[in-house]
Amino acid sequence: MSTINHADLLTPAELAERLKVPKSWVFEQTRRRAKTRNANPLPCIRLGKYLRFSWPRVCEWMNGEETL
Repeated sequence: MSTINHADLLTPAELAERLKVPKSWVFEQTRRRAKTRNANPLPCIRLGKYLRFSWPRVCEWMNGEETL
């Protein structure tokens, strides 16, 4: 099990800013229905009602290295 560096955790707004996409796109990619359309959805960490993103995992996902 890998440890998460807290400095690498991003909010949806921070991730959207880094990716240069609207925040609504980030939320859409994390919804449960996105998993039915996309076999490899955007990786996220759910903390109750809050979403956080590990920047290294998102980079892997963008490079096509993230697996289910």
